[in-house]
Amino acid sequence: MKTGGDRRSVTPIRDAATLVILRRETGEVVMGERSQHHVFYPEHYVFPGGRVDRQDGHAPAARELRPDVEQRLRSSATRRRARALALAAVRETFEEAGLIVGEPAGSTMPASLSSGWRQFYASGHVPTLDRLSYIYRAVTPPGRSRRFNARFFVIDAEHVRGELNAGSGELLKLHWVPLADAQRLRLRPITAFVLKEIEARLAEDRLHDMSRQVPVVKTLYGKRVMEWD
Repeated sequence: MKTGGDRRSVTPIRDAATLVILRRETGEVVMGERSQHHVFYPEHYVFPGGRVDRQDGHAPAARELRPDVEQRLRSSATRRRARALALAAVRETFEEAGLIVGEPAGSTMPASLSSGWRQFYASGHVPTLDRLSYIYRAVTPPGRSRRFNARFFVIDAEHVRGELNAGSGELLKLHWVPLADAQRLRLRPITAFVLKEIEARLAEDRLHDMSRQVPVVKTLYGKRVMEWD
């Protein structure tokens, strides 16, 4: 007789990270469309981002997270995991959009890194984390084929290098989208919530103010609930 259900059927929740790149002077953000073959919400517009890889926490950075950002992240992560989340956002932005959050570095490439990080360092840059601010967290509801505990970061475009659309091609139609137009795209609810959070922070002139609470969206007993980091 089964007493506890089949634990193998429970979808694991994986850490993920996303980066919102914002042009404040024009009120635009970088977004792209997932291909129709993507398993997780195909043909939806999203920001660059993805799952945290094992090597993300080990990649050397020129500048680390600000203490206030790290403190907020540690509401739901260890210090090492907080760093890995930020680095995952930087790596995924480079892989998907061709954009670099980093500064020029020497020719020495760190050893024993994943292919994604080898390509990042091969661009002649080393990542920087001090311009990222943590603004949102969302946990995929139960019952989905994939579940993520996703953290959303924001950075001003002036701190980003590279050519948009020079990435892997995983995101299609990558372009700068005015905040006023973004809600008309085909979005996941969480993406729409993050856009509203960006607008609220801008209206209060608190985009990078980590004293402002970070919304956390989860689903409990079939209902969406809001918590705070």
